[in-house]
Amino acid sequence: MMAWRVHWRMPMNISKTAYTSKITLAAVLCLALFVSCGSIPTMVPDMALQPARPVQLEGAQGPLSAKQSKAILAKLEKHGDDTNIFDKHLALEAEIVGSPLVVGNKVELLVDGPTTYDAMFAAIESAKDHINMETFIIEDDEIGQRFAKLLIGKQQSGVQVNLIYDSVGSLNTPKEFFKLLQDSGVNVLEFNPINPLAARKGWQFNRRDHRKLLIVDGQVAFVGGINISSVYSSGSFSNSRSTPSKQTWRDTHLRMAGPVVDEFQKLFMATWSEQKGDPLVPKDYFPEPGSKGNEVVRAIGSSPEEPYSQIYVTLLSAINSAETRVCLTNAYFVPDPQLLAALKEAVQRGVEVQLLLPGRTDSVLVFYASRSFYDELLNAGVKIHERENVLLHAKTAVVDGVWSTIGSTNLDWRSFINNQEINAVILGQGFGEQMQALFEKDLESSRQITLGAWRKRSMIDRIKEKAARLWARWL
Repeated sequence: MMAWRVHWRMPMNISKTAYTSKITLAAVLCLALFVSCGSIPTMVPDMALQPARPVQLEGAQGPLSAKQSKAILAKLEKHGDDTNIFDKHLALEAEIVGSPLVVGNKVELLVDGPTTYDAMFAAIESAKDHINMETFIIEDDEIGQRFAKLLIGKQQSGVQVNLIYDSVGSLNTPKEFFKLLQDSGVNVLEFNPINPLAARKGWQFNRRDHRKLLIVDGQVAFVGGINISSVYSSGSFSNSRSTPSKQTWRDTHLRMAGPVVDEFQKLFMATWSEQKGDPLVPKDYFPEPGSKGNEVVRAIGSSPEEPYSQIYVTLLSAINSAETRVCLTNAYFVPDPQLLAALKEAVQRGVEVQLLLPGRTDSVLVFYASRSFYDELLNAGVKIHERENVLLHAKTAVVDGVWSTIGSTNLDWRSFINNQEINAVILGQGFGEQMQALFEKDLESSRQITLGAWRKRSMIDRIKEKAARLWARWL
């Protein structure tokens, strides 16, 4: 999340003195928050009303024939299960306008910072042609410096490095950090600069690039919730790499190889072009991908310029079509009426709906705004769990064990209306089982909130929730 929250809550690794100095800027820019407020549109199109038609898949060589698609889908079905759940989600996902459903991909689930960074470092070190990186936050700390050193080394060895960072998300990173990268030849682009002198045509303060994307040689792509910061240096399921004074962050990321990488590359280049970056040095940005695995993946990039949020429509479609279970894990949960209705209606259909939300926070306003929805959801039969002992920052979902998504999108108004976000949707029972297992593992370290206990909370908490709820659409 963190676009406006760079001011509303304590950002990563920033002292209280530095944080206080940002309040003036927040006050000056506060009007921008209200001018851009809008409402999330009615879900378009309504997937449930679309006529059935053959699912069109794409592979390494482009669109597949109906016969090829059918053969691949048959392999993805779990043998012995008499169910059409997979077919249903596949058909609904195919109906959504946007990037194609792509087969032939290898997908690896990455849990927490250490595992994710190790995979990223390995990919960067093996780069031979180019590295494209897009991030909301890149800090000038131990992790940020390690990334910078690797990127500079690769640039000097002849690998072209192109970097997009968000102006607000990386507000506390010294300009010298980026100048060192630029001086080494790295092509650096600041997304929507907050400095009026550097502002581009059509500047909107409230529009932020919340994406986390790394592409290496057009062959491997990383997507998820992890920024470039030392706050992710500890794993959340073990204390062996953390100290008592260090707050542990729990997050999820994804490594992908295969034809779908082209779709993420297109999203990166579209942002670069829209932000008027310097021309990209000619490189082999779209090499022949080849089939790397058997996962069906869709790349989704949402932007405020679109008539509706692609990931919002996709998620609502999956929830509205759920038959057995919906499991959502999210760091910042401030739902709009449509998402609330979808969750409650799923329960009424007999679907088990579980939310995994933070028990600790880096944003007091968001924390209490989120909790202001608990009574309504619990009363409707939605199960709510709060992850303990860590700061939950993951943004994932798994529906019916066959539809999964990992990315940067929070379940709040900011992500759906103002931010550029990026997600991967993975269809298949194999990966769905991994996602479900991870969700269950998180539940072991969580506390379930019951309606009876919730209604006994203090009056002070109730007041905080009502006050925070007033800001729900702007958090």
